[in-house]
Amino acid sequence: MGLTNPFKVSYTLYAIFPIIGLIISFYFVPFPFITTFQIKLPYYSISTPLMVNTSSNSSGKIEYANENSCDYSIGKWVRDERGPLYNGTSKYCKMKKNQNCIANGRPNTEYLYWRWKPNDDCNLARFDPSTFLQLIRNRHVAFVGDSVARNQIESLICMLGSNNDDDSSKPKRLYHKGSRKWNILSHNANLSFYWSPFLVRGDMRSQKGPHYNTIYLDHVNERWARDLDEMDMIVISLGHWFDVPSIYYVGGSISSCLKLPQLGYCNHHVNDFYDPLRQALRVALNTIIEAKATKGDKLNVIVRTYSPSHFEGEWNKGGTCLKDKPYEDGEKKVEGMDAEIRRIEMEEVEIAKEKAKEFGGLIRLEIMDVTKLALLRPDGHPGPYMNPFPFASKIVQNDCVHWCLPGPIDTWNEILLEIMKKLVLHSKAE
Repeated sequence: MGLTNPFKVSYTLYAIFPIIGLIISFYFVPFPFITTFQIKLPYYSISTPLMVNTSSNSSGKIEYANENSCDYSIGKWVRDERGPLYNGTSKYCKMKKNQNCIANGRPNTEYLYWRWKPNDDCNLARFDPSTFLQLIRNRHVAFVGDSVARNQIESLICMLGSNNDDDSSKPKRLYHKGSRKWNILSHNANLSFYWSPFLVRGDMRSQKGPHYNTIYLDHVNERWARDLDEMDMIVISLGHWFDVPSIYYVGGSISSCLKLPQLGYCNHHVNDFYDPLRQALRVALNTIIEAKATKGDKLNVIVRTYSPSHFEGEWNKGGTCLKDKPYEDGEKKVEGMDAEIRRIEMEEVEIAKEKAKEFGGLIRLEIMDVTKLALLRPDGHPGPYMNPFPFASKIVQNDCVHWCLPGPIDTWNEILLEIMKKLVLHSKAE
């Protein structure tokens, strides 16, 4: 793009960030809670198909690849000396401090110089903020899930903040009860994140409370479901909070328990969480389809597949992720729990597509398959640099679940943009 790379400078520039960080108390929680705000602003949803206004685009048009030409889920990471769109220091780039790896002192920045190259001579375009903004004009795009979903939307906010337009085109934080919300004034567009790690109703285990999750598999989480009328596109994901001790409820009664053999009042113990995860995802998708389609509203639903962690060892027993480059293509395979969660997500989206057909195509569902490309990036996590001066303590904690910003997770938003272009093609064909 002809810009000077913001990361190939002396590390002295970032020395002041850890100093500032000394005044803040940090502690490790793998999936932190989300602050709930007390003021709900009105939103006027426009439930029409995605339409593109190209008048503000610098090139005057949006380039669309053939929708069947690219499978973005398979490929390899290749070197890209351009580096990322942003450096985390802009006032328009707000992220959780635990993911600001450079400000926390990470010395190796090689993880910033890779791009995802899909197979079959397919090209994944560099993220263009102007195009994304055109596609969300007059719409509300919601992300629903756990802190990895929050990680993705914060990446998106930073990428959108990198455009060269005036301030009105930058995401501005709003106060909204139940979610984190941003508005782009120039395009009358809203982005939001709803904390809902199970998608259905549930209480997470905590250090101060029960040491197990309580999950109601037949009741969708109202935190996000009550705002469905406002949403024009929803990106949902789940997975990381399921592989812990849990009690599952169906119909108001305990149906089964996971990893809780000591509970005498649980008559049915399960060996894994795959069926409960499947049930939760199905309830969420069915709720979305029925709530929107019965009102005659259109909605685009994107299910983002599971993002593997890279702990070498257990996360709470000193596990680390110290690799400094991506795995080579073929060096690492999607298998075990990662493969099973992905398989369930793919199957449930296909089932939901069949259900959506009953409503005449009002609801469109797509998969954003990032499992393999995420698996190949063990170098992209904060690791010990989730806090400033991590080695000053006798106990060094690592984060091998979330992603540095900037980092590999930015690629997810490039793929999201391509999916949105595909959805526009569908709308134009109707």
